[in-house]
Amino acid sequence: MQCRTCLVHSPVVHAPLRSAISLDWGGVLSTKVPRLNALRGPRYNACMNLVELAQRIKSIRLEQRLTLAEVASRTRLTRSWLSKVENFRVTPSLPALGQIAKALNVTVAQLVTDLETRPQLVVIRRNERQVVERDRPQSHIVYESLAFRWSGRKMDPFCLTVPTGETKRPAMPHEGEEFLLVLSGRVDFEYDKELLRLEAGDSLYFDANVKHRLINGYKKPAQVLCVFHGNNGEK
Repeated sequence: MQCRTCLVHSPVVHAPLRSAISLDWGGVLSTKVPRLNALRGPRYNACMNLVELAQRIKSIRLEQRLTLAEVASRTRLTRSWLSKVENFRVTPSLPALGQIAKALNVTVAQLVTDLETRPQLVVIRRNERQVVERDRPQSHIVYESLAFRWSGRKMDPFCLTVPTGETKRPAMPHEGEEFLLVLSGRVDFEYDKELLRLEAGDSLYFDANVKHRLINGYKKPAQVLCVFHGNNGEK
């Protein structure tokens, strides 16, 4: 979730940008653009949140009644990779973002506009939390975003509700680092095939590039505070 420089506000994928752009996990599109002034078109500073970008891509796809398989055939990107993009698990490069935009009949600018918003303070009331779907239908964990009004955020805090019987989703990695604090109930946490039992008050901080998952084989749902943070430096 590190923000560094800027993105050209243009639907065109410029060749000089291909090796210079990356999108950090918790939400930040970072670039080092050579000779930026030589590129035509308006531009703006961008600290783009990956969760917000993923939701925008999925929303546009569903509005157009396109399946992941159809977008994959239009972009020559794999269905599984596109699914990871929509579930904010991988970082789309600018060329890939250009292909996705073309497949959805929108511009890159339409995908990223306003994702750099950086207010000084946001308040999210309990009844205002935004529910974010992730890894459906394998997982039924409910993700409630606690900072969605700050689009350019460097961290992504969520309140997770882990239902009883949440045992089927396979362990998966994503970019960056992660913090977990069990607020209520009990869960098991699988990390690199090691299983840890966590109770209310227990916390974890870990490298999220290693496969991991939350499991609830107990009789009651659990609530977990989860905070994602992206990698420092360029990938």
